[in-house]
Amino acid sequence: MRRFLYPLIVFGALVAVLAAGLRLKPAEVPSPLIGKPVPAFSLAQVQNAGRSVSAQDMAGQVWMLNVWASWCGACREEHPALLAFSRESAVPLVGLNYKDARPDGSAWLERFGDPYKVSALDADGKVGIDFGVYGVPETFVIDKKGVIRYKHIGPLTPEIIHSRLAPLLKELNDA
Repeated sequence: MRRFLYPLIVFGALVAVLAAGLRLKPAEVPSPLIGKPVPAFSLAQVQNAGRSVSAQDMAGQVWMLNVWASWCGACREEHPALLAFSRESAVPLVGLNYKDARPDGSAWLERFGDPYKVSALDADGKVGIDFGVYGVPETFVIDKKGVIRYKHIGPLTPEIIHSRLAPLLKELNDA
């Protein structure tokens, strides 16, 4: 009897763990970088290879970093929301073109519109790794002191922007 009971108990425990995992929201995976300084970086711009962009360029202001790629289907899904955000918000939106080729990223921005104040090319993905990027798209909110305050995994929607990001951005700008 025991040889049937032990596998049944193990199977039941496995089902319970998997069921609990299904209730998790992947867009709300906590980041160990929340509350920590933004990783230092200096990368060439997507649209202008002769110019660079760094986290230091954004010092003293609240800003958002959106990790995207031309090969990313979900990035195309969120793109209209980013375009609307960039028209409505005074907060700079910086792009991090992740594991992409410059011509592909540049053509993508020309084709679909460029919501970014500037977009950096992270062709080898090393800066993305420093940010703890799981995949694209991901978005970070950084405060005036250069501290990461929020991370969103997955495509942004108008609802997420208005319900979560806008209040946080206002709070950080008012601080």
